[in-house]
Amino acid sequence: MIEIELSEEAQEYGRQAQRALEAAGGDLLAQRAEADPAGRAALVEPALAELGAWDLDPRGDADELEAAAALCRSAGWWAAPYPVAERVSRPRDLDAVGLVVVAGRNPAAPVLGLDGRWVAVDLAGRRSWTTARRADGASASRHDAFVAALDLQALDDEGAADLALGLVLPCWTLLGMLDRALDLAARHVQEREQFGQPLAGFQSVQFQLTDAEVERAGVEMLARYALWSIQADRPEAVDDALALRLAAIEAAEVVFRVGHQLHGASGFCDETTISWLSRYSQPLRRLPLGRSATQALLADRLGRAGLAGLFGPNPPTGSAPT
Repeated sequence: MIEIELSEEAQEYGRQAQRALEAAGGDLLAQRAEADPAGRAALVEPALAELGAWDLDPRGDADELEAAAALCRSAGWWAAPYPVAERVSRPRDLDAVGLVVVAGRNPAAPVLGLDGRWVAVDLAGRRSWTTARRADGASASRHDAFVAALDLQALDDEGAADLALGLVLPCWTLLGMLDRALDLAARHVQEREQFGQPLAGFQSVQFQLTDAEVERAGVEMLARYALWSIQADRPEAVDDALALRLAAIEAAEVVFRVGHQLHGASGFCDETTISWLSRYSQPLRRLPLGRSATQALLADRLGRAGLAGLFGPNPPTGSAPT
């Protein structure tokens, strides 16, 4: 039987990471990072270092790959202002602190102000060393979510194995953000009253939340499948990763639209957590490619063949995933 559920150990690791980030500041992490961009690494790195996050080897061990996914999801729950997924995706064969996936034109990543050597891989598998261009202005982080344009120094063409992992783990971070956004929206409509009853009692509100949950749940299943595809070393792993990314971007549009609508005008104010979540989801949704470009790339890679799935030309052994 093909198992795509995260192991109980990985789920527990994710819960521990979520509690560690809460103790480090929780929802205040992003606000503190914007107030002091130079200190953002110190807000997150030590808390996760105590859990051994930076020692995870998602390429070498299936259990650690699942733990890395759970870790990224927890980072997304708190909109941690630090590229956790990119850190744990680092290549094994290079002395680099992290890996970012970049587009062929205008490469960029949320690594502004971070120390260490970062390596980039483009969507053709070409790897490069990166140098982040400094932002102008002390308040730049508020508008760019710590995204910096990158200068690339060509390294090699050996990044094909890095690409799937570099695409999938950030989607787990985005999934954590969708978890939290939907939780916040549900809590808000249960607490706010209109015309003498909670907003949650209105059928139109229930329909919106249902639509958002269907999108979120779909991304969760695809995220598990894409992770299993990497574990199984399937040749279609990059296609599965791109399909996951496209679904995650589309789901984020629905979930955050519903979340903002149900919060009303306050959903766009810094006083509400969903505003911060939405802002820090933007790099994950737009880099390396946005919705249309991701869709075009996936269609170009698949041609007329379509996604292989469980019953394609390279079928796995065993029955359907549970």
